[in-house]
Amino acid sequence: MRYKTIKSLVVLFVSACIAISCGDDFVDVDAFDENSEDFFNSEEDYQDALVAAYDLLQSTYLNVMLGEIASDNTLAGGESATDVPGIQEVDDMIHTPVNSQIRDIWGWMFAGVNRANYVLEFKDKTDFSGKESVIAEATFLRAYYYFELVKWFGDVPLSVDERLLFGDQNTVERTPKADVYAQIEIDLIFAAQNLPSTQTDVGRATKGAAQALLGKVYLYQDKFTEAADVLDEVIATGPYDLVTDYNAMFEFEGENNIESVFEVQYTDEEGAGFDCLQCSEGNIAVGFNGIRNYTGPFFESGFSFNVPTQEVVNAFEEGDIREDVAILDIESWAAQNAGVSYVEGNEHTGYYNRKYISRVGDLNTGDANLTNPNNYRAIRFADVLLMAAEAHNRKAAPNDTQAQAYLNRVRTRATLDNVTTTGTNLTTDIYNERRVELVGEGHRFFDLVRTGRAAQEIDGFTAGKNEVFPIPSIEIELAGNRWNQNTGY
Repeated sequence: MRYKTIKSLVVLFVSACIAISCGDDFVDVDAFDENSEDFFNSEEDYQDALVAAYDLLQSTYLNVMLGEIASDNTLAGGESATDVPGIQEVDDMIHTPVNSQIRDIWGWMFAGVNRANYVLEFKDKTDFSGKESVIAEATFLRAYYYFELVKWFGDVPLSVDERLLFGDQNTVERTPKADVYAQIEIDLIFAAQNLPSTQTDVGRATKGAAQALLGKVYLYQDKFTEAADVLDEVIATGPYDLVTDYNAMFEFEGENNIESVFEVQYTDEEGAGFDCLQCSEGNIAVGFNGIRNYTGPFFESGFSFNVPTQEVVNAFEEGDIREDVAILDIESWAAQNAGVSYVEGNEHTGYYNRKYISRVGDLNTGDANLTNPNNYRAIRFADVLLMAAEAHNRKAAPNDTQAQAYLNRVRTRATLDNVTTTGTNLTTDIYNERRVELVGEGHRFFDLVRTGRAAQEIDGFTAGKNEVFPIPSIEIELAGNRWNQNTGY
């Protein structure tokens, strides 16, 4: 049961049991049917509810795209300086509590939390064979959504094993992010202990995915020894490895490969359209990233958002095979291929995020900008190696030899020389490697924030403010103005 291909189950379940309408926030939830608690009487009920919890992962396309645009890797782009103002504001670090895209991230991630908690609220109701894995998957998903929320907003309302329903906004408070992180750790440790190493259904969470995410959560809290220990286990026990053909990494045939620790599944099934982007089953970011008014081979048109900067292109070392996979130089491409034409969009740099732009033959059956089936490689083994390298290098008793070994596995594939530095020089090398290995994948802004480098690298970034994003003003109003806004907003 591959969750990217069972939209009918999701629609049926969501309409009957979840009743979260498009665009609603976590406290703006329709009343549940009075008989909804008669659900969860069979394994099928639990599986259907779990699929609905997975479905909100597809809305994280926005987290990924804005995570790049907020950083120094890319500019907002688009048709003009007023094209999707919320995206332009994040790029310029002038976003406010009424930013529509930030509100979407809040609402969609809390919708994911609610759906995972719906399963967990009734986890003891009915027994069946394999139930422990279902509960572990729901627990993993809750941790995944809460990690996104705490990265973006800091302190957020924390609910464990029960839904946040309409009316709860009158009593629920924001929970300190340290306590949210503590619950995420508990959830991921539980998930790792109860998930299988491999899944029959492609796209479901595994033990390795839970451990890798736990390692990242530790890293974000500077718990380097804990991060090194759990990431070492992921690396040692597998079943992951770096793919040999880096060129195929982000192509359709490269989905769910040996390097994929966790992957958000997308399909080409039509969603509700531009008025409900999170309802689409396709990777919306792919259309947003595409070449404006493009004609020519291999690629398809898009909206020219999220355009890479010259700075990030220059970050690649000479001979690094990853550059041409990650970055499309449109002027060079046009010179090499007859019949290529395109329109320069806002903030045109000459570059596009090649990892996530539409290709001809991507199996789109509807609007190509809404139904692109290109999966998001949420956690790659290369990321695990680089996180482990950083953890070993930065822990209280550093193991730079191990850090070098992990780092150089990634560099060897990129056809680069081994790194032999130690100490803070090695730390810098690891940071640089993360940038070029993961460019276009939504990690850069948060890497800069968690390592204290954002203010010196991101134009317009204000220290003490922009480490997190504002709580949507409507949420504060719905909470009776009891919540304090994040500092500086």
